[in-house]
Amino acid sequence: MRLTDPVADMLARIRNAISARHQKVDIPASKLKLEIARILKEEGYVSNFKATEEDGHKVLRIYLKYGNNNEAAISKVERVSRPGCRVYVRRTEIPRVLGGMGINILTTPRGVMTGRQARREGLGGEVLCEIW
Repeated sequence: MRLTDPVADMLARIRNAISARHQKVDIPASKLKLEIARILKEEGYVSNFKATEEDGHKVLRIYLKYGNNNEAAISKVERVSRPGCRVYVRRTEIPRVLGGMGINILTTPRGVMTGRQARREGLGGEVLCEIW
């Protein structure tokens, strides 16, 4: 089966793993997904991630993060730009997620970064997802 939207698949797997209270989730790896995982770790939404190989396939293993009374660090994950409806923004139009409480992840000409970083560097791009 060929996925039409691998990023949406990644976000759905994370969402499902959190609702099932799993400690980790395995996702087919790609460069874009590795960058998204890196941002999630930097922003403190996941505890760790690593790229491994199983049966000749590259796998991205993401270790989920839970608080002291077992609530997940990620409460909501939403895909913004989809293959059928791409969402591009200028540097002045980058939306704030929950008034700065959440993050959005953008692909810019200088790579994948959070909306905050893109705003600081004066870059626009495609809004991949919002997380809070």
